Parts: sequence; structure tokens; C-alpha cells
Amino acid sequence: MAKERGLISPSDFAQLQKYMEYSTKKVSDVLKLFEDGEMAEYLQGDAIGYEGFQQFLKIYLEVDDVPSRLSLALFQSFQTGYSLEKTVKEDVVCLSDVSCYFSLLEGGRPEDKLEFTFKLYDMDRNGILDSSEVDKIIIQMMRVAEYLDWDVSELRPILQEMMKEIDYDGSGSVSLAEWLRAGATTVPLLVLLGLEMTLKDNGQHMWRPKRFPRPVYCNMCESSIGLGKQGLCCNLCKYTVHDQCAMKALPCEVSTYAKSRKDIGVQSHVWVRGGCVSGRCDRCQKKIRIYHGLVGLHCVWCHLEIHDDCLQALGHECDCGLLRDHILPPSSIYPSVLASGQEHKSSKTSQKNTDDLNLNTFEALRIDPVAHTHPLLVFVNPKSGGKQGERVFWKFQYLLNPRQVFNLLKDGPEPGLRFFREVPDYRILVCGGDGTVGWILETIDKANLPFVPPVAVLPLGTGNDLARCLRWGGGYEGQNLGKILKDLETSKVVHMDRWSVEVIPQQTEEKSDPVPFQIINNYFSIGVDASIAHRFHIMREKCPEKFNSRMKNKLWYFEFATSESIFSTCKKLEESLTVEICGKPLNLSDLSLEGIAVLNIPSTHGGSNLWGDTKRSHGDIHGINQALGATAKVITDPDILKTSVPDLSDKRLEVVGLEGAIEMGQIYTKLKSAGHRLAKCSEITFHTTKTLPMQIDGEPWMQTPCTIKITHRNQMPMLMGPPPRSSNFFGFLC
Repeated sequence: MAKERGLISPSDFAQLQKYMEYSTKKVSDVLKLFEDGEMAEYLQGDAIGYEGFQQFLKIYLEVDDVPSRLSLALFQSFQTGYSLEKTVKEDVVCLSDVSCYFSLLEGGRPEDKLEFTFKLYDMDRNGILDSSEVDKIIIQMMRVAEYLDWDVSELRPILQEMMKEIDYDGSGSVSLAEWLRAGATTVPLLVLLGLEMTLKDNGQHMWRPKRFPRPVYCNMCESSIGLGKQGLCCNLCKYTVHDQCAMKALPCEVSTYAKSRKDIGVQSHVWVRGGCVSGRCDRCQKKIRIYHGLVGLHCVWCHLEIHDDCLQALGHECDCGLLRDHILPPSSIYPSVLASGQEHKSSKTSQKNTDDLNLNTFEALRIDPVAHTHPLLVFVNPKSGGKQGERVFWKFQYLLNPRQVFNLLKDGPEPGLRFFREVPDYRILVCGGDGTVGWILETIDKANLPFVPPVAVLPLGTGNDLARCLRWGGGYEGQNLGKILKDLETSKVVHMDRWSVEVIPQQTEEKSDPVPFQIINNYFSIGVDASIAHRFHIMREKCPEKFNSRMKNKLWYFEFATSESIFSTCKKLEESLTVEICGKPLNLSDLSLEGIAVLNIPSTHGGSNLWGDTKRSHGDIHGINQALGATAKVITDPDILKTSVPDLSDKRLEVVGLEGAIEMGQIYTKLKSAGHRLAKCSEITFHTTKTLPMQIDGEPWMQTPCTIKITHRNQMPMLMGPPPRSSNFFGFLC
């Protein structure tokens, strides 16, 4: 069916999206190369052949070679009729169509996309298109919608209606101004184009497309959206409509802050019809007949679901429900001008002052949290975990106050930290991989906060080693976020060591790669382990579609470990470096090593424990660590190391020797328990005499001869998840 419509397959489209995720190029940049640059030789009027199309993909996706199956399928999808493979090179596709299509898929403001696509087809640059040319843009929009799994049967009449409104005089032509004005008022089109709406508290819904696995009714027309059909759902209030009903929707009832003094301190229920997912009334415990029509009410703050008739029995005040410990209700956030204690001369003046504030900067708002609560500041990396990051962002916007949830790709962590700066007893939840967590910790470190908040992790990356050690799991897989927030309430604070890395290169003609970090949160390694990681990193950048699952990553890692064992690029590592621990040489002469790992936490590469498990007698909580005390900065005695347990708060590092790639592969695949324990120490220095692969927290690089000094920097409060039911998980941290 997809073939008949001229579409690439879902798997091809997913592969294309993965390439685009890693690319930094813009369509406009590539287009310039074809119009008046080095690629102009491939241009045939406004068309390019298959060879030119392949060059377009290589430049735009920033890869050396696009799989022939993908490039061929894409090329054919732009042709009006399908060609046999043997005739493809004789055919051409319209460069404007190709450029329009990719510009719709890439990031950016909808207004910019509308203007760019219009100008692509405005060949004479007179600012006017005829209806057939505008039709070409709409065809590309429809294609993108189908790839993104939209129901185009509903979108098509919306776009057709939009076209009627544009050409109001029936002239058959459309100006740029008319096109932009119509596009900016067509909500489903803006959502399709990737509208990034900001919180304005002016009744504007924050729409997102959603396909419903159960019967749902439109809040506007009250008719069924249809099982498996797509509609638009507001992130803030769960108001749900057909695509074609969005323009007529009632304003959003959610206000994220108090706009007058009477609203400060006491939170009221905010009821919205429908959205009763549980199907049972929280007041009378009887069923709500959600499959029979738009029935029931839900509160957007406490998330109670009730019958319409049960509303009278409930009070006006809302306690924010089961998640009250985490939520900043609107009654706790108010403009600073309302805190002055001085009455304004008129309510109109007061309202104008609060409305005119640039509240998106958060500087104009003050926070006074509910007593004895721990408001949660949430940072989300929407690109982590495929599309999971984006879904998590949407869910937290509804579960909490949207002003508590920050998109890291938009503004970074600084605005959130500034907004919460004076809030007492708040916590932070980082939704992303280990790299995202490191970014947040580094920003907190530099922010000079009056109160350093503890940090929890919702693991969305591929390795998630820090999240594993803090008992938040190896990867989020769609679990109930409300339950995770309840676990966070019972979590305890541990102070995690962080280490400074200083790389002092020797004067050589060779050039090093940039050192990725100056801080170690998880681990540092040199030699075979880093060599495998470096090859893994290069291949993932070249072919990102081959690394789209944790299982595939493990298989690739094992393959690189196998090939590394054949070439042994780090053989006899002890001849190329010397190691000092707290100023004392570490004897490596009796060992034949290909790698050394320095561990701050007992997890690397997605759950591998290079230090290994330590058997302890029943009831021994801290083992040898407690007996040694803080004065034992260096431990090299093999007998003591056998009983020594890693602890991310003891201001000591574990040093492990690795015999080779085969051993690394065995540890990674759980066929072997650990490497060779060399030492525990509070400071370590490496002196290298040749270029060697190294890595910090999973980020590898090639380093020329140098001196590397690792010293204790500070400790950061982290939140440890509740103990698992089984007692064999890193018991030293319980």
C-alpha cells in the first residue's frame, strides 16, 4: 500500500529520522550548493538525477555513504510514477520538492518553514504563487503527515478549507502574506510543522497530536474521535478535539501562576470535562461511563476523576492529590509586583502590570511553596531515548505545573535553576542519559546556589550507568511516572564524589582530539576499553541507524571487542605508561595489561561491574570501607582489596587492570565477573609515552603523550531510589 502511495516504508522513514537527528545541516545550506556552488553540475533546470540526489543526501545527512536501499526508496518516492531500478539513473526529481520535504521535517519555527517552502516555488521571486504551485507544497505536507502516522483523511479537508480562505477573491493566486497568515491560524498544520509553543497563560492550548487506543470524545463537538484515530490533545488540561475542531476550541482553563492577590496561597480545583482514564469516580467509587459519551470531570491539579453529579459534594479547595509533595500549584507562584503589599489604584492597572511582565523569563515571578513539600524541578532532554524524551516531557507538563518542567534543548538548565534559586527544599529530576546528568551537575556546580538540591535520574540514555547505581534502573520503558514520583518521595540523599581531570600534553608534532570533559562522574579508562569505545563512537556517528537499541549496542560492542583482540592495539600497556597513586608508583611489572580503568561508580558500559562483586558476611553494611576509615587514602594490599567494596561517597577511586579485549567482552556480556583489582586511592596520576585511546564517562578520544592528574573535586547530593525487594543489589549503598 505504501508503495502505491509513493511513500517510503516506516522502517526507511525511521532510519532517515535517525540520520537527521545526528546531522547539523540545514536544507537552505545544501540548496545553495546546488544553485550556485560546487553541486551546480548536478542541476538540470529545477531537477536532479539519481546521482545528484545521492550527493544531496550525503551533504544534508553528513554521512559518507547513504545505504543504497534508503536512497533509492527516497528517490522513487519523489517521482510521480515508479521507475524500475534499472532506469532510475535516467530519471529526475524536482529539487524544490526534495528541499520542501526535508525542510518540513527539520527543526525550526513553523513561520520560517512556511516562508521557506513558499519561496522554493516562487521561482520568479514576485511573492505570488498560483494554486497549482501551492498544491505542490500541500502535497509535501501530506506526505510528511503520512510518514508521521497522521490521519491525512482528516487533515486534507482542513488544508483544502485553508486554501479557500487564502484565495478569498478567487483569483487563483496566493501572496506570501496570505499564505503565512492562513498557515499561522491553522492549528493542526502548525502542530504538524513542529510548533514549539511557550507558556503564555492566555487561554492558549498546547496541542500535540495523539492517536487514541480507546474511544474518546471531542470536547468541542462531543462526537467520537474514533478508535485508533488521531486528534489533538492539550498537554496542560487534556482538552481533546478533532483536528478540524481545534480552531473552535474553548480557551484552556489552566493558569500556571496566580494573577491576583486573592489567588495566592489557596489552590482551587480546575475541572475539565472528559479525560477520566480510570473509568471510576474517586468520590462515589462507581463507574463513569466513559465509552458512552463526553462524561465525567477531571481536575488538572489533583487529577481526581468524578461524575458530574458528584461535583457538589466536593469542596472548592484542591490539595494537588497524591503528588502534592512535588507540585508547585499556581497559588504558590505569583508576580513579584503582587508581593509588595501596596494596593494598585485600580484593578485594571494591576491586571495590566501582571499581563505585561515578560513571564517567560521567570525573573518576574516569585515562588512560595506549600509548607512541608519538596517541589520538583524537572529537566528533560527530549532527544534522549528516541521519542521517549519528548513523551516524558509532555507527561510531566500535565502531572506537575508546566513551569516546573524545562526542555534542555531549548534553553539549557540555567533558566530552571534561576527560577528555583530561592525555593527551599526543592529536588531535581534529570530525564536523560549520563551525559545529560553530567551537564546538569556541572551547571549546578558553577551556579553558586544558596542551596544545592539533590538530584534524581530518570534514565533515557543507552548506558545509564549512574542511574543503575542510584537504583533508578537501566532505562525507562514507559513505566507509570506517577509511581516513579512516589518512589522519589521516599528516596534518600547520598553524596557522590566528583573528580577533576587535568591533561597536560607533551610537546609533540602529533595532534590530540579534544578532551571531552574536565570532570569525572562515572569512570575514566585508558587502553583497550577506551579503544573499543572509540571505535564504537566513530561507527555510531557514521551509521546511527545501527545503534537504535540497547541490545544492538551490546552486540556491536562485542564485535568491536573481538576485532580489538585480533589487532591488540594496546598490548603491553605497562611499557607505554606509569601510574602514581597519591605520589607512590604503582607496580605493573608483574602484569600484562592492555587497559586500566579508574572507577567512581561500580557500573560501566550499561551495567558491567569491572570491580566485581564482593562477598561479605550477613549483616555487614559497609564492610572494610568502614574499618579503614577516612585516613586510608591508598589501598594496594591484595587481601584487603578482595574484601573492599566500592562506595561512591568515600572520596576514593577503584583502579582496575584489564588484560585484553576478550576479557572486556566477557565482562560486558557477563561471562566473567571482573578485571584485576589494583588499588583504591584518593588521587592518581598517569604519565604516557605514546598516543593512546582514553575515555571519560563513555566519551572517548585519542590522546598524544601526556600527564593526566585525577584529584577529588567535590561531592554532589544525589537521590538514591528505594531498595529493591531482593537484597543483592549494591548492598553497600543501602
